[in-house]
Amino acid sequence: MAISLSVVVLLAIVLVVMIRSGSIKPGPAIVAALFGFFLASTDMAPSINRFMNSISDMISQISF
Repeated sequence: MAISLSVVVLLAIVLVVMIRSGSIKPGPAIVAALFGFFLASTDMAPSINRFMNSISDMISQISF
């Protein structure tokens, strides 16, 4: 749960920065956010969640 919340916060920050810098307009940003919202309620959501968890596990195993 903490990882998914961190990803949401990170993506929100990136979205705000992109809107403020002008690289994405508010209209397409809203469409992208709504797409993600509705994608979360489809049958693909568990697969996406497993993929993101495997990526975060892989990153956490990298030792510097």
